[in-house]
Amino acid sequence: MADDSPLHDLDNRIARARAAEDVRAGATPAPPAKGYSQGSRVLAELIGAPLGGGIIGWALDKWFGTFPWCFLVLLVLSIVVAGRNIYRISQERAE
Repeated sequence: MADDSPLHDLDNRIARARAAEDVRAGATPAPPAKGYSQGSRVLAELIGAPLGGGIIGWALDKWFGTFPWCFLVLLVLSIVVAGRNIYRISQERAE
């Protein structure tokens, strides 16, 4: 059969119509906006960094017997690092 056959032409037209309908109906999912991703990263920094610094500082204090000094130093350090990371995230362009 040649490419000019009516069945081949019909298959092409059906495929184009299905693709156009998928686009119109929104069947092809759009990727999430970058702004949502940045918000999630900020939230992770706000929660994760101080929590991690506090836990590590508490563990070091238990190990060395220096409570509350390692806890306080690492907690403050992790808050500063989280702030710096949040500043870097805020400088990215949300597209």
